[in-house]
Amino acid sequence: MRLYLEVARLSFRRHLAYRAATIAGLFTNSVFGVLIAAVFTALYRDRAGDVAGFSLPEALTFVWASQSLITFAALWGWWEIATAIKTGDVVADLMKPFSFQGYWLSRDLGRAACHFLLRMLPTFLVGGLFYDLALPRSPLTWLAVAPSLVLAVVVSFGWRFVLNLSAFWLLDHRGISSIAVLVVNFFSGFLVPLAFFPPELRAVTNLLPFRAIVMLPIEILLGQRAVAPALGIQLFWAVALALLAQAVLASAVRKVVIQGG
Repeated sequence: MRLYLEVARLSFRRHLAYRAATIAGLFTNSVFGVLIAAVFTALYRDRAGDVAGFSLPEALTFVWASQSLITFAALWGWWEIATAIKTGDVVADLMKPFSFQGYWLSRDLGRAACHFLLRMLPTFLVGGLFYDLALPRSPLTWLAVAPSLVLAVVVSFGWRFVLNLSAFWLLDHRGISSIAVLVVNFFSGFLVPLAFFPPELRAVTNLLPFRAIVMLPIEILLGQRAVAPALGIQLFWAVALALLAQAVLASAVRKVVIQGG
């Protein structure tokens, strides 16, 4: 356990070093937050009441919360493992006396902790400064959001880890990367709340893990979903994707094909 805590700490420090990228990313998130908030404001201006159970303050909260989650949950992925597979460096990692999956999860949790402080909180605070957001009044709700965010990162990691392992069989991961971004953006609720979807499509999203990354934490924040069942869904997908990742990794190790290196 001490090893993985140290790996997480070093990952945290590593991401602290990218100051220029942090400022640029925060500015970009804020600009897109303002633009998307303007779209939702225009939508509600032509309506007398709520839209799919969302008031305007709740919709604006969704906008800024989803923008805050982009880097924190790495919605658009990273491909460090795939790169290590392609260069052959992954062989050295697999030979080391620790869990390969646990090592990368520790790195990702350290990364997420850094981006929570430098990207997620500042982005959400920008939204709170300029818009009337529907923030919870109960401290218990804020406490419930914390484990939900951790589970969101773990679910996201499980998905990204499996995608990276596809590099053991694929010559180029860029194609699957593009498809993965589209899938996550649409089915996680990042683009629009899943409540806006038609019933048939919402039924499909209920069978997929992606809502556990974006929509469930936001619904807990807004008080739209009971905490225990929401955390249970996130925990289920975190465990399910972890088991899937172990199975894929075991299959890859049995028949390793290194491209280059």
